[in-house]
Amino acid sequence: MNQLTRQAIDIVKAEFKRRIRQESLGRIETCLNVLSDNEIWYRHNENTNSLGNLVLHLDGNIRQYIISGVGGAPDDRNRAQEFSWEKPLERKELLHKIAQTIDEAITVVESLESERLSEQIRVQGFDESILSVLIHVIEHTSYHTGQITFYTKFVKNIDTGYYQGKDLDVTGRD
Repeated sequence: MNQLTRQAIDIVKAEFKRRIRQESLGRIETCLNVLSDNEIWYRHNENTNSLGNLVLHLDGNIRQYIISGVGGAPDDRNRAQEFSWEKPLERKELLHKIAQTIDEAITVVESLESERLSEQIRVQGFDESILSVLIHVIEHTSYHTGQITFYTKFVKNIDTGYYQGKDLDVTGRD
């Protein structure tokens, strides 16, 4: 394996961990910690999902794509159940569940060798490269984290403070 390939896989692993754990999980925790259990599980109508259901959906997606698809664990996902959960989990249990799944996924990704990134696997009926699966999970998690953030801001009329203390107008270029 050449130096560039080693550096590339290290970057992919670090970005996966940063985007999934630090950004998305941190933001999900911020949101759920300011909402009541009723707000977490509230559905505005039959065509919307509660935030609790979105977290369960992310848990199922990450588990199916990374832990099962890439890591080889059995795939026992019941996608429909993620959206029809009738007995709400308490906030603490919901956060623990998604955090544990994210930690397991990061362990799988950190064990990847660069040769596997182009390997084709079948997940949820799709044939994808492992690199494509990693990108999908980052994108999918970010997408639903954005929905969770929007709903939290809408319901609570708050600034989530994600960028508190950061000057976002600095370009980093001279």
